[in-house]
Amino acid sequence: MEVNVYSIPTCAWCEKLKTWMKKKKISFIEHDLTESDSARDEMIEKSHQMATPVTIVKFFEEKEEDGEIIKTLVKENVVVGFEEKKLEAALKEE
Repeated sequence: MEVNVYSIPTCAWCEKLKTWMKKKKISFIEHDLTESDSARDEMIEKSHQMATPVTIVKFFEEKEEDGEIIKTLVKENVVVGFEEKKLEAALKEE
């Protein structure tokens, strides 16, 4: 599983989300949209939103081929905003 958080520095809800994730010991990759146009474009493409925060949880299937681990994306869950119940559901692989 890979958790990506798309945020901007002036967003209070972004800070609440990151604090909540740290408290729950959920590791995540932070994408500061003020520093990365490609991250902004990816967030808009996947969430169809310009609002922050956006959390994208990616689930992978791993298999070994010729001594190398190959990761294949199986599922993505997208959560717009900071909604604990939606985030907890998105973090579960079902």
